[in-house]
Amino acid sequence: MANIFDYLMWRGDVPFDADPFNEVDNLVLAELSYTFFEGLVPDDGTEVSLKEVCDGFFSTHSREDVSKESNPIHRTPLLMDGMLSGRRFSKTRLARYVNKVEADNDLQFSAITFRLSDGTDYVAFRGTDNTVVGWKEDFNMSYLSRTEGQKMAAEYLTQVGSSTRRPLRVGGHSKGGNFAVFASAFCGSKIQDRIITVYSNDGPGFRDEIMNTGEYKRILPKVISIVPDTSVIGMLLTSKVRHQVVKSSESGLSQHDGQTWQVERNRFVSAELTELAEYIRSTQKDWLSKIDDESRESFVNILFSIFEATGIGTFGAMKGDMLKSIESMMTFMGQLPKDKQRELMRVFGELIQSGGQVAFNALQDKIKDISEPDGQQS
Repeated sequence: MANIFDYLMWRGDVPFDADPFNEVDNLVLAELSYTFFEGLVPDDGTEVSLKEVCDGFFSTHSREDVSKESNPIHRTPLLMDGMLSGRRFSKTRLARYVNKVEADNDLQFSAITFRLSDGTDYVAFRGTDNTVVGWKEDFNMSYLSRTEGQKMAAEYLTQVGSSTRRPLRVGGHSKGGNFAVFASAFCGSKIQDRIITVYSNDGPGFRDEIMNTGEYKRILPKVISIVPDTSVIGMLLTSKVRHQVVKSSESGLSQHDGQTWQVERNRFVSAELTELAEYIRSTQKDWLSKIDDESRESFVNILFSIFEATGIGTFGAMKGDMLKSIESMMTFMGQLPKDKQRELMRVFGELIQSGGQVAFNALQDKIKDISEPDGQQS
Protein backbone atom coordinates (compact mmCIF):
# COMPACT_ATOMS: atom_id res chain seq x y z
CA MET A 1 0.00 0.00 0.00
CA ALA A 2 1.55 3.24 -1.18
CA ASN A 3 1.52 6.57 0.67
CA ILE A 4 2.90 10.06 0.04
CA PHE A 5 6.49 8.92 0.71
CA ASP A 6 6.12 6.25 -1.98
CA TYR A 7 4.56 8.83 -4.28
CA LEU A 8 7.67 11.02 -4.04
CA MET A 9 9.88 8.03 -4.76
CA TRP A 10 7.83 6.90 -7.78
CA ARG A 11 6.60 10.20 -9.22
CA GLY A 12 8.99 12.78 -7.80
CA ASP A 13 10.94 13.03 -11.04
CA VAL A 14 7.84 13.92 -13.09
CA PRO A 15 7.88 17.73 -13.61
CA PHE A 16 4.73 19.84 -13.32
CA ASP A 17 4.71 20.61 -17.04
CA ALA A 18 4.34 16.86 -17.73
CA ASP A 19 1.81 16.20 -14.94
CA PRO A 20 0.17 19.27 -13.37
CA PHE A 21 -0.20 19.82 -9.63
CA ASN A 22 -2.58 17.27 -8.10
CA GLU A 23 -4.32 16.30 -4.86
CA VAL A 24 -1.38 14.20 -3.66
CA ASP A 25 1.06 17.11 -4.15
CA ASN A 26 -1.30 19.11 -1.97
CA LEU A 27 -1.06 16.61 0.89
CA VAL A 28 2.74 16.46 0.64
CA LEU A 29 2.95 20.21 1.23
CA ALA A 30 0.20 20.29 3.86
CA GLU A 31 2.00 17.57 5.81
CA LEU A 32 5.40 19.24 5.45
CA SER A 33 3.98 22.36 7.10
CA TYR A 34 4.03 20.45 10.41
CA THR A 35 7.83 20.73 10.37
CA PHE A 36 9.29 23.32 12.72
CA PHE A 37 11.27 25.67 10.48
CA GLU A 38 12.42 28.12 13.17
CA GLY A 39 15.77 29.67 12.23
CA LEU A 40 15.58 28.19 8.73
CA VAL A 41 12.79 30.11 6.95
CA PRO A 42 12.37 33.85 7.72
CA ASP A 43 8.96 35.45 8.16
CA ASP A 44 9.78 38.58 6.14
CA GLY A 45 9.29 37.19 2.64
CA THR A 46 12.91 36.17 2.07
CA GLU A 47 12.97 32.95 0.06
CA VAL A 48 15.12 29.94 0.96
CA SER A 49 15.66 26.90 -1.25
CA LEU A 50 14.29 23.55 -0.15
CA LYS A 51 17.83 22.12 -0.21
CA GLU A 52 19.11 24.83 2.14
CA VAL A 53 16.23 24.20 4.52
CA CYS A 54 16.69 20.43 4.41
CA ASP A 55 20.44 20.65 5.00
CA GLY A 56 19.90 23.12 7.83
CA PHE A 57 17.26 21.01 9.54
CA PHE A 58 19.22 17.78 9.43
CA SER A 59 22.42 19.47 10.55
CA THR A 60 20.79 19.61 14.00
CA HIS A 61 18.44 16.59 13.79
CA SER A 62 19.27 12.96 13.16
CA ARG A 63 17.32 11.33 10.34
CA GLU A 64 17.34 8.11 12.31
CA ASP A 65 15.83 9.80 15.37
CA VAL A 66 13.20 11.58 13.27
CA SER A 67 12.18 8.32 11.58
CA LYS A 68 11.64 6.72 15.02
CA GLU A 69 9.26 9.45 16.22
CA SER A 70 5.98 7.92 17.43
CA ASN A 71 3.97 10.99 16.45
CA PRO A 72 3.60 11.02 12.63
CA ILE A 73 3.65 14.82 12.39
CA HIS A 74 7.19 14.75 13.80
CA ARG A 75 8.28 12.53 10.90
CA THR A 76 7.22 15.04 8.23
CA PRO A 77 10.74 16.54 7.79
CA LEU A 78 11.70 13.30 6.04
CA LEU A 79 9.45 14.34 3.16
CA MET A 80 12.13 16.84 2.13
CA ASP A 81 14.50 14.03 1.15
CA GLY A 82 11.93 12.60 -1.25
CA MET A 83 11.08 16.04 -2.63
CA LEU A 84 14.73 16.77 -3.39
CA SER A 85 15.27 13.44 -5.16
CA GLY A 86 13.43 14.47 -8.34
CA ARG A 87 12.59 17.42 -10.58
CA ARG A 88 9.02 17.92 -9.34
CA PHE A 89 9.84 19.64 -6.04
CA SER A 90 13.62 20.05 -6.02
CA LYS A 91 13.47 23.73 -7.05
CA THR A 92 10.83 24.63 -4.46
CA ARG A 93 11.54 27.69 -2.36
CA LEU A 94 10.09 28.41 1.08
CA ALA A 95 9.09 31.76 2.57
CA ARG A 96 7.07 33.53 5.27
CA TYR A 97 7.25 30.92 8.03
CA VAL A 98 5.14 31.91 11.04
CA ASN A 99 4.65 29.90 14.22
CA LYS A 100 2.76 31.27 17.22
CA VAL A 101 1.36 29.60 20.33
CA GLU A 102 -0.39 31.87 22.81
CA ALA A 103 -2.18 30.09 25.64
CA ASP A 104 -3.83 33.29 26.89
CA ASN A 105 -5.55 33.76 23.51
CA ASP A 106 -6.24 30.04 22.85
CA LEU A 107 -4.05 30.42 19.77
CA GLN A 108 -1.92 27.82 17.99
CA PHE A 109 -1.10 29.07 14.50
CA SER A 110 1.55 28.25 11.94
CA ALA A 111 1.82 28.84 8.19
CA ILE A 112 4.38 28.71 5.42
CA THR A 113 4.42 29.51 1.71
CA PHE A 114 5.89 27.10 -0.86
CA ARG A 115 6.95 28.70 -4.15
CA LEU A 116 6.72 25.98 -6.79
CA SER A 117 8.49 25.60 -10.12
CA ASP A 118 5.17 25.76 -12.01
CA GLY A 119 4.91 29.46 -11.16
CA THR A 120 2.36 29.09 -8.37
CA ASP A 121 2.45 29.48 -4.59
CA TYR A 122 0.99 26.93 -2.20
CA VAL A 123 0.06 28.55 1.11
CA ALA A 124 -0.02 25.88 3.82
CA PHE A 125 -1.58 26.18 7.25
CA ARG A 126 -0.41 23.77 9.93
CA GLY A 127 -3.01 21.63 11.65
CA THR A 128 -3.46 20.97 15.33
CA ASP A 129 -0.31 19.88 17.12
CA ASN A 130 -0.42 17.94 20.39
CA THR A 131 -0.53 21.02 22.63
CA VAL A 132 -3.51 21.48 24.93
CA VAL A 133 -3.96 25.06 23.67
CA GLY A 134 -4.03 23.82 20.08
CA TRP A 135 -6.87 21.41 20.75
CA LYS A 136 -8.79 23.96 22.81
CA GLU A 137 -8.86 26.27 19.79
CA ASP A 138 -10.47 23.44 17.80
CA PHE A 139 -13.20 23.11 20.43
CA ASN A 140 -13.69 26.89 20.43
CA MET A 141 -14.93 26.59 16.84
CA SER A 142 -18.14 25.09 18.22
CA TYR A 143 -19.24 28.40 19.78
CA LEU A 144 -17.09 31.12 18.17
CA SER A 145 -17.79 32.38 14.65
CA ARG A 146 -14.14 33.36 14.27
CA THR A 147 -11.24 32.05 16.34
CA GLU A 148 -7.97 33.94 16.76
CA GLY A 149 -6.26 31.40 14.50
CA GLN A 150 -8.82 31.81 11.73
CA LYS A 151 -8.46 35.58 11.81
CA MET A 152 -4.68 35.27 11.71
CA ALA A 153 -4.94 32.87 8.75
CA ALA A 154 -6.95 35.43 6.77
CA GLU A 155 -4.40 38.12 7.60
CA TYR A 156 -1.53 35.83 6.56
CA LEU A 157 -3.08 34.95 3.19
CA THR A 158 -3.90 38.60 2.56
CA GLN A 159 -0.27 39.50 3.22
CA VAL A 160 1.05 36.76 0.93
CA GLY A 161 -1.45 37.55 -1.82
CA SER A 162 -0.62 41.26 -1.69
CA SER A 163 3.10 40.61 -2.05
CA THR A 164 2.94 38.53 -5.24
CA ARG A 165 0.99 38.24 -8.47
CA ARG A 166 1.48 34.47 -8.72
CA PRO A 167 -1.58 32.19 -8.83
CA LEU A 168 -2.31 30.68 -5.43
CA ARG A 169 -3.27 27.33 -4.01
CA VAL A 170 -4.20 27.15 -0.34
CA GLY A 171 -4.38 24.10 1.89
CA GLY A 172 -3.84 22.42 5.19
CA HIS A 173 -4.50 19.28 7.18
CA SER A 174 -6.91 19.02 10.12
CA LYS A 175 -7.43 22.47 11.64
CA GLY A 176 -5.10 23.74 8.91
CA GLY A 177 -7.73 22.75 6.35
CA ASN A 178 -10.32 24.81 8.19
CA PHE A 179 -7.90 27.76 8.28
CA ALA A 180 -7.25 27.37 4.55
CA VAL A 181 -10.94 27.61 3.68
CA PHE A 182 -11.59 30.48 6.12
CA ALA A 183 -8.58 32.46 4.90
CA SER A 184 -9.52 31.95 1.26
CA ALA A 185 -13.05 33.17 1.95
CA PHE A 186 -12.02 36.32 3.83
CA CYS A 187 -8.79 37.42 2.14
CA GLY A 188 -10.57 39.86 -0.20
CA SER A 189 -12.05 39.33 -3.65
CA LYS A 190 -8.95 40.41 -5.62
CA ILE A 191 -6.76 37.80 -3.93
CA GLN A 192 -9.58 35.27 -3.95
CA ASP A 193 -9.79 35.57 -7.73
CA ARG A 194 -6.17 34.36 -8.02
CA ILE A 195 -6.82 31.24 -5.95
CA ILE A 196 -6.90 28.11 -8.10
CA THR A 197 -7.96 25.55 -5.48
CA VAL A 198 -8.44 25.34 -1.71
CA TYR A 199 -7.68 21.97 -0.10
CA SER A 200 -9.12 20.92 3.25
CA ASN A 201 -7.50 17.62 4.20
CA ASP A 202 -9.79 16.10 6.86
CA GLY A 203 -10.45 19.58 8.22
CA PRO A 204 -13.50 20.46 10.35
CA GLY A 205 -16.29 22.65 8.99
CA PHE A 206 -17.88 25.89 10.16
CA ARG A 207 -20.80 27.39 11.98
CA ASP A 208 -23.83 28.46 9.93
CA GLU A 209 -23.08 32.18 10.19
CA ILE A 210 -19.80 31.64 8.32
CA MET A 211 -21.31 29.38 5.65
CA ASN A 212 -24.10 31.86 5.02
CA THR A 213 -21.75 34.74 4.19
CA GLY A 214 -21.25 35.88 0.62
CA GLU A 215 -17.48 35.44 0.99
CA TYR A 216 -17.81 31.78 1.93
CA LYS A 217 -20.32 31.05 -0.83
CA ARG A 218 -18.00 32.70 -3.35
CA ILE A 219 -15.00 30.50 -2.50
CA LEU A 220 -17.04 27.29 -2.14
CA PRO A 221 -16.69 26.15 -5.80
CA LYS A 222 -12.90 26.14 -5.41
CA VAL A 223 -12.86 24.04 -2.22
CA ILE A 224 -11.90 20.37 -2.27
CA SER A 225 -12.49 18.48 0.97
CA ILE A 226 -10.57 15.21 1.24
CA VAL A 227 -11.41 12.83 4.09
CA PRO A 228 -10.56 9.20 4.97
CA ASP A 229 -13.39 6.68 4.97
CA THR A 230 -13.72 6.71 8.77
CA SER A 231 -13.27 10.43 9.19
CA VAL A 232 -13.83 11.93 12.63
CA ILE A 233 -12.28 15.41 12.52
CA GLY A 234 -13.54 16.11 9.00
CA MET A 235 -17.11 15.31 10.10
CA LEU A 236 -17.15 18.01 12.79
CA LEU A 237 -19.50 20.92 12.10
CA THR A 238 -20.55 21.31 8.43
CA SER A 239 -19.08 22.77 5.25
CA LYS A 240 -21.62 22.41 2.37
CA VAL A 241 -18.75 20.79 0.43
CA ARG A 242 -19.04 17.30 -0.99
CA HIS A 243 -16.27 15.21 0.52
CA GLN A 244 -13.80 13.28 -1.60
CA VAL A 245 -13.39 10.05 0.39
CA VAL A 246 -10.08 8.19 0.30
CA LYS A 247 -8.78 4.87 1.56
CA SER A 248 -6.43 4.68 4.54
CA SER A 249 -4.15 1.87 5.69
CA GLU A 250 -5.32 2.46 9.28
CA SER A 251 -8.67 2.33 11.05
CA GLY A 252 -10.65 4.64 13.30
CA LEU A 253 -9.12 7.90 14.49
CA SER A 254 -5.68 6.80 13.20
CA GLN A 255 -6.98 7.50 9.69
CA HIS A 256 -6.70 11.22 10.44
CA ASP A 257 -2.96 10.82 9.82
CA GLY A 258 -2.52 11.87 6.18
CA GLN A 259 0.55 9.66 5.89
CA THR A 260 -1.79 6.64 5.98
CA TRP A 261 -3.85 7.75 2.97
CA GLN A 262 -3.39 5.41 0.05
CA VAL A 263 -1.98 6.66 -3.24
CA GLU A 264 -2.23 5.21 -6.75
CA ARG A 265 -0.10 6.99 -9.37
CA ASN A 266 -1.08 10.70 -9.06
CA ARG A 267 -4.28 10.37 -7.04
CA PHE A 268 -5.69 8.87 -3.86
CA VAL A 269 -7.45 5.53 -3.81
CA SER A 270 -11.19 6.22 -3.62
CA ALA A 271 -13.45 4.87 -0.89
CA GLU A 272 -16.86 5.53 0.69
CA LEU A 273 -17.66 6.85 4.15
CA THR A 274 -18.15 4.06 6.67
CA GLU A 275 -21.25 3.80 8.84
CA LEU A 276 -19.13 4.91 11.81
CA ALA A 277 -18.18 8.17 10.06
CA GLU A 278 -21.82 8.82 9.18
CA TYR A 279 -22.79 8.04 12.79
CA ILE A 280 -20.22 10.52 14.14
CA ARG A 281 -21.42 13.22 11.75
CA SER A 282 -25.08 12.71 12.70
CA THR A 283 -24.37 12.48 16.43
CA GLN A 284 -22.37 15.68 16.69
CA LYS A 285 -24.87 17.52 14.49
CA ASP A 286 -27.75 16.43 16.75
CA TRP A 287 -25.72 17.24 19.88
CA LEU A 288 -24.80 20.74 18.71
CA SER A 289 -28.42 21.46 17.82
CA LYS A 290 -29.38 20.86 21.47
CA ILE A 291 -26.57 22.83 23.14
CA ASP A 292 -26.61 26.64 23.04
CA ASP A 293 -23.44 28.69 22.58
CA GLU A 294 -23.22 29.66 26.25
CA SER A 295 -23.32 26.01 27.31
CA ARG A 296 -20.75 25.06 24.64
CA GLU A 297 -18.38 27.77 25.85
CA SER A 298 -18.83 26.76 29.47
CA PHE A 299 -18.27 23.09 28.60
CA VAL A 300 -15.06 23.82 26.68
CA ASN A 301 -13.65 26.06 29.41
CA ILE A 302 -14.44 23.56 32.17
CA LEU A 303 -13.12 20.60 30.17
CA PHE A 304 -9.81 22.27 29.34
CA SER A 305 -9.36 23.70 32.81
CA ILE A 306 -9.37 20.07 33.92
CA PHE A 307 -6.74 19.17 31.32
CA GLU A 308 -4.64 22.19 32.29
CA ALA A 309 -4.83 21.17 35.94
CA THR A 310 -2.18 18.55 35.20
CA GLY A 311 0.35 21.32 34.60
CA ILE A 312 1.39 19.59 31.38
CA GLY A 313 1.27 21.53 28.11
CA THR A 314 0.96 18.65 25.62
CA PHE A 315 -1.20 15.57 25.39
CA GLY A 316 1.95 13.58 24.61
CA ALA A 317 3.44 14.47 27.98
CA MET A 318 0.08 13.78 29.63
CA LYS A 319 0.04 10.31 28.09
CA GLY A 320 3.60 9.72 29.27
CA ASP A 321 2.47 9.91 32.91
CA MET A 322 -1.19 9.00 32.50
CA LEU A 323 -1.79 7.86 36.08
CA LYS A 324 -0.53 11.09 37.58
CA SER A 325 -2.41 13.14 34.95
CA ILE A 326 -5.71 11.39 35.68
CA GLU A 327 -5.19 11.82 39.42
CA SER A 328 -4.57 15.56 38.95
CA MET A 329 -7.64 15.96 36.74
CA MET A 330 -9.92 14.06 39.11
CA THR A 331 -8.69 16.09 42.06
CA PHE A 332 -9.31 19.34 40.21
CA MET A 333 -12.76 18.22 39.04
CA GLY A 334 -13.75 17.42 42.62
CA GLN A 335 -12.81 20.98 43.61
CA LEU A 336 -15.04 22.58 40.97
CA PRO A 337 -18.22 24.29 42.16
CA LYS A 338 -21.23 21.96 42.09
CA ASP A 339 -22.89 23.95 39.30
CA LYS A 340 -19.82 23.53 37.08
CA GLN A 341 -19.76 19.80 37.74
CA ARG A 342 -23.46 19.56 36.85
CA GLU A 343 -22.90 21.59 33.66
CA LEU A 344 -20.12 19.25 32.55
CA MET A 345 -22.22 16.15 33.21
CA ARG A 346 -25.28 17.66 31.49
CA VAL A 347 -23.41 18.33 28.25
CA PHE A 348 -21.77 14.90 28.31
CA GLY A 349 -25.22 13.43 28.93
CA GLU A 350 -26.63 15.23 25.89
CA LEU A 351 -23.80 13.81 23.78
CA ILE A 352 -24.52 10.27 24.95
CA GLN A 353 -28.24 10.75 24.39
CA SER A 354 -27.68 12.12 20.88
CA GLY A 355 -25.48 9.17 20.02
CA GLY A 356 -28.14 6.76 21.25
CA GLN A 357 -30.89 8.50 19.29
CA VAL A 358 -28.86 8.48 16.09
CA ALA A 359 -28.12 4.78 16.55
CA PHE A 360 -31.82 4.06 17.18
CA ASN A 361 -32.87 5.97 14.05
CA ALA A 362 -30.30 4.10 11.98
CA LEU A 363 -31.62 0.78 13.30
CA GLN A 364 -35.19 1.78 12.46
CA ASP A 365 -34.13 2.67 8.91
CA LYS A 366 -32.46 -0.73 8.49
CA ILE A 367 -35.57 -2.53 9.73
CA LYS A 368 -37.69 -0.50 7.31
CA ASP A 369 -35.35 -1.35 4.41
CA ILE A 370 -35.64 -5.06 5.23
CA SER A 371 -39.41 -5.03 5.62
CA GLU A 372 -40.06 -2.86 2.58
CA PRO A 373 -37.85 -4.04 -0.32
CA ASP A 374 -37.79 -1.62 -3.24
CA GLY A 375 -40.05 0.68 -1.23
CA GLN A 376 -43.02 -1.80 -1.25
CA GLN A 377 -44.63 -3.42 1.78
CA SER A 378 -44.12 -7.17 1.74
